[in-house]
Amino acid sequence: MKTDLRVALVGNPNTGKSTLFNTLTGLNQKIGNFPGVTIDKKTGYATLPDGRTAEIIDLPGTYSLYPKSQDESIVFSILADKANPLTPDLVVVIIDATNLKRNLLLYTQVADLKIPVIIALNMMDLAKKSNIEINVDLFAKKLGVPVVPIAARKGEGIEKLKEAITFANKIALQSESIDVQSIAPELIAQISSEFKIGNPYYALQLAHQHETIKFISASESDRIEEIEHEFSFHSQKAQGKETIARYNFINELLYDTVKIPETAKDETVSNKIDKVLTHRVFGLFIFMGILLFMFQSIFAWSAYPMELIADAFVWVQNALHSLLPAGPLTGLVVDGVIGGLSGVMVFIPQIAILFAFISILEDTGYMSRVTFMMDKLMRKVGLNGKSVVPLIGGFACAVPSIMSTRTIENWKDRMITIMVTPLVTCSARLPIYTLLIALVVPNRNVWWIFNMQGLALTGMYIFSLVSAVVVAFAFKLILKGRERGYFIMELPVYRMPRWNNVAYSMYERSKAFVVQAGKVIIAISVILWVLASYGPGDRFVKIEQKYSQPEFRKQLTPDERVKAINSEKLENSYAGVLGHVIEPAIKPLGFDWKIGIALITSFAAREVFVGTMATIYSVEGSAEKMETVQKKMKSAKDPQTGQPVFSLAVAFSLMMFYAFAMQCASTVAVVYRETKNWRWPAVQFAYMTVLAYAASFIAYHLLK
Repeated sequence: MKTDLRVALVGNPNTGKSTLFNTLTGLNQKIGNFPGVTIDKKTGYATLPDGRTAEIIDLPGTYSLYPKSQDESIVFSILADKANPLTPDLVVVIIDATNLKRNLLLYTQVADLKIPVIIALNMMDLAKKSNIEINVDLFAKKLGVPVVPIAARKGEGIEKLKEAITFANKIALQSESIDVQSIAPELIAQISSEFKIGNPYYALQLAHQHETIKFISASESDRIEEIEHEFSFHSQKAQGKETIARYNFINELLYDTVKIPETAKDETVSNKIDKVLTHRVFGLFIFMGILLFMFQSIFAWSAYPMELIADAFVWVQNALHSLLPAGPLTGLVVDGVIGGLSGVMVFIPQIAILFAFISILEDTGYMSRVTFMMDKLMRKVGLNGKSVVPLIGGFACAVPSIMSTRTIENWKDRMITIMVTPLVTCSARLPIYTLLIALVVPNRNVWWIFNMQGLALTGMYIFSLVSAVVVAFAFKLILKGRERGYFIMELPVYRMPRWNNVAYSMYERSKAFVVQAGKVIIAISVILWVLASYGPGDRFVKIEQKYSQPEFRKQLTPDERVKAINSEKLENSYAGVLGHVIEPAIKPLGFDWKIGIALITSFAAREVFVGTMATIYSVEGSAEKMETVQKKMKSAKDPQTGQPVFSLAVAFSLMMFYAFAMQCASTVAVVYRETKNWRWPAVQFAYMTVLAYAASFIAYHLLK
């Protein structure tokens, strides 16, 4: 899309960048009241008051231009590299009006790069609530830049900000904040001369970052290193000198332009709440209680809509069987595609409720508290508090969670987090767990308020977190790293969740699950139906001949004979042959050849297990009597023992297998993308498969 102006949004984590981005562009990026939401650059478009179109780039949050992690390095590379196609014409620095001192450090650095800047003074509603008085006109005059007060959550001041962006080409370059030359005069002069650089701060940044930035050549980096040695340049000392100078400037600025009443300095409501919610003992119990409430609610609130969806699919299948002529095409559509989809679509209410809870935890600011509480525990197992964001995010999906590890500065901590995040129970496992739990765990209350099925689901989620921590400790002993990890995080104030954001997040994530899972399930259901409906040689003909004999006509009713024929055909189909090939390997886990087929197909995506079981039992069943996948699996009997196939032992053995197994092609792909080496996903796949088999074996033999 052709644009007239490129605008970059820059700011500290949790200042409302993504909220402002959504408001300006009309897009709906993920937003939350915790750091690390934006893990990569995002682009959108806004129409300005004069009719021009501006490209808006939402950059990752950073506290300064000195990057401590991969996501922070994106900011400097886009702002400084003139050859980068995303280099902006204008930078909007978003500043939290309730925390000016900390936010202004980044602004002074960006301003010294001599890119036209506008300050969006966000959260003005909270500043007014705290009786913080900001003389905006004097503030803007002293900095020499336009300053626009806004409240992005409420949409206040957005039109004025667009007007300021419209006149960006008329903005004079901002005044100097510090004397950059005085930090390392000889070094800056030499780099500026040799590399034809007219900006002293850009020259200084090259001295600091030449080893990590990618837009200069290796020979240029080596030459800068030589210049550093020539003038005895010490990067950390220079950064310290620069930071002190910048805060002296900021303190003088705030002294003249901002008045903070004594009451605003008193203990805030958020701090009082934190004394309880982040308590080293009570805090963890409260967190466990929240998790328990979440999963109790998932079972209780989803029961009725799930039943409606299941009955609707059964009605559609029965209607199509009666309307369409019998034949392969009808079988493919009804038993293959619709039967496979029904197995997963029925779990949409549970997935929607899960995403709603996660969105509320993020939006209120509680997720940040969980990160803070877990830091001490995480350090003991080789992680840090920032690892909690990917791990908790793993409840939704491992793919974006692994991408969010870019905020972790320490290489070892980041690699361990990547390796263990897929162990956390994601939304793709939820249909498997709820289906199996519903089969073998009674739907009744204990202690009056706790549902046994909800307790079982809570146990699986907590088990996944414990497993991730234990495996992380093992990796801590295996991986070697010299870097020291640290964790600095500002806790945002508590806020009421934006219910429209919660609703949209619930809708958007559920839709993404349906679309992504639906594509895979339809493709696999079609293939699986073909494999299950046809067999090698003349096996199907012989089965038809066998059951046409007089003795079978006398012994079996017509419905029993159809079911027997379908069951034997399925066992002799291509799918059945494949299932019988792997059955010896999975028999010790309590699995039969039908479950074996589902294990194979679910290597594409875990949730395919349910769709596969639905397709298999649809092919095997009678066209006159369609049932939900849960009823089909509950009535399934072992032909040798006559006992239910899905006993308590088999169900928990399966859950243990899926708790550990790396059955998600997308996760394998994103691990390779983030590590740039196939060794890591290969190791991950291997260790998780071994753990899955061992845990499943132990569970089956303990419970059978």
